[in-house]
Amino acid sequence: MSVLSTIDWILILLYFALILGIAWWVMRKNDETSDGYFLAGRNLSWFVVGASIFASNIGSEHIVGLAGSGATDGVAMAHYELHAWCLLVLGWILAPFYMRSKIYTMPEFLEKRFSATSRWVLSIISLVAYVLTKVAVGIFAGGIVFGVLMPEVNFMGLDSFWIGSILVIILTGIYTVLGGLKAVAYTEAIQTIILILGSVLVTYYGLEALGGWDQLKEIAGSEMFNLWKPLVPEGIDGTWAPVNTEAKMAWYFNDNYPWLGMLFCAPIIGLWYWCTDQYIVQRMLGAANLSEARKGTIAAAFLKLLPVFIFIIPGIICFALAASGKMPGIADAILDSEGNMVAANAQQAFPLLVATILPAGIRGIVVAGLLAALMSSLAGVFNASSTLFTMDLYKKFNPNISEQKLVRVGRIATAVMVVIGLMWIPVIQGSRGLYDYLQSVQGYLAPPIFVVFFFGIFNKRLNAKGCLWALGVGFAMGLFRLAIDTPVTLSGHAYEQGTFFWIINNTFFQYYSLLIFVVCAVVMVAVSYATAAPSYEQIQGLTFGTVSNEQKADTKASYTIKEVVWSVVVVILILAAYLYFTG
Repeated sequence: MSVLSTIDWILILLYFALILGIAWWVMRKNDETSDGYFLAGRNLSWFVVGASIFASNIGSEHIVGLAGSGATDGVAMAHYELHAWCLLVLGWILAPFYMRSKIYTMPEFLEKRFSATSRWVLSIISLVAYVLTKVAVGIFAGGIVFGVLMPEVNFMGLDSFWIGSILVIILTGIYTVLGGLKAVAYTEAIQTIILILGSVLVTYYGLEALGGWDQLKEIAGSEMFNLWKPLVPEGIDGTWAPVNTEAKMAWYFNDNYPWLGMLFCAPIIGLWYWCTDQYIVQRMLGAANLSEARKGTIAAAFLKLLPVFIFIIPGIICFALAASGKMPGIADAILDSEGNMVAANAQQAFPLLVATILPAGIRGIVVAGLLAALMSSLAGVFNASSTLFTMDLYKKFNPNISEQKLVRVGRIATAVMVVIGLMWIPVIQGSRGLYDYLQSVQGYLAPPIFVVFFFGIFNKRLNAKGCLWALGVGFAMGLFRLAIDTPVTLSGHAYEQGTFFWIINNTFFQYYSLLIFVVCAVVMVAVSYATAAPSYEQIQGLTFGTVSNEQKADTKASYTIKEVVWSVVVVILILAAYLYFTG
């Protein structure tokens, strides 16, 4: 039976009417050119850029996965969310290079900096990454939300999980396929407001049901609010062992996040995601100019600080309500018979709070916020995927194709990505947890991309051969780990302890990610310096060593003291959060 009342359904329908109305209005003004469809005509304002970046990021892995992580591990995963400083790196350091090059995609920047081959290699890697992470995870989380809120729904043999997954895809696909980035960006700006409002309400009503913040800290315990304290089991010596075994364990936040990995690996993944991933950077590329792009990234950095309080804290609240016995229904859903948290059920934390603690009407607003996040993240990845395929692969082999045909191919590419994502859902269902799954796969795919972008911009001597070798070796290492992990995930049967495959499968994913980073860095530098230097004239303006005085002056003229001050405020807020969540 659905937990939604009539007033809830009315508010949800009003939300869909608002989103589709905005999308229709945008589509009426859209032009059918590649600039208009893929980059919104390059005239987005800073607020739309910032809100769109935030809404694209805050999707399923946060509403479902991050809240679930909060329920099991407290604020440990706040490390990833406090990487808002990465957006400042994008706006202040990388944006000038991206904006002046007039690119459509991040692989296109690699072509300008290195070679055409590196462009299509990165495009393929990115498309694979989107299938393995963003598309399938978004679909899966939509199913979880529907499964909790409407558990009795059944149609033609499909339960509420699959009905919810399919509905989210169809509704999102309608305006994404037809309206392009402009429809996505403007609807995401509205969805950001609804999402923040809904999540704040969940936190408020959750604390009210529990008895306040002090009561939450007392029930959950101090360890749930400590970012840095290692949780080494009693009787087991903490070591630096990279492999997680019962007898010998590294100092860690939980059983999959050693603190050394969080300290060094998480920033690499963060800088890759926020500064080089098409999914995020495409919104900035749609800005009217460099000034609007930078302001948009600063605004997004402010918004990025919110998930700790509107997703992780509700997850802890859900655990506390269950552990205290104040909400028997929640306890039955996420705790075992002995009162211990069931990790696989923790992903229901946020929708369980929505179904249990919110009054009618408020629940409808929050469900609209849930759907807003699910739809915005999916819309973003659909548009990014179609842009990558169309501009970097299809157009490369069909250079004389018309603008209208490019748009049509982009729409077809979106539909194909959806089908592939649906096929990957069973793998996610068997994983350790939604957020764990997402971070581990990104950890395998991010290092080589981080290396070629950041090393390539900071060092003009690195060349195309070094770039290709780094991408190839890094991608092969990532796929190798996925090929070993996936059979265990699907079957549940582990490798024989002590074997090579067992060691690889049980090595902390962050340590393996750091290994990929080190190997890629060494390979790129070694191959580049062992071969001929690139033509510095051809990469003029694409590295710090080849920026002209005129370009430096243009960059300096694009900002005022206000942007500097607000950026400093973001950094201060991040440091304050770290200090507060340090025991």
